[in-house]
Amino acid sequence: MVRGLEWPLRLPEDLDAKLTERARREGRSKQELAIEAISDAQHRAELEVDDVLAELMDSDAEILDYLK
Repeated sequence: MVRGLEWPLRLPEDLDAKLTERARREGRSKQELAIEAISDAQHRAELEVDDVLAELMDSDAEILDYLK
């Protein structure tokens, strides 16, 4: 198991109930599902930044070439 910073995660009751039910259905721990969700959200955020940067590089290529 990977060790990391440990801290309690307090969820609203409705979200905790949904997480508990999903964990039961999938035979996984709530912690495992929460870590996966956080990791996925971080990955999507990084992709969005990369997509914006790539779009800017394409749309502003002429300006960037001029500034070199």
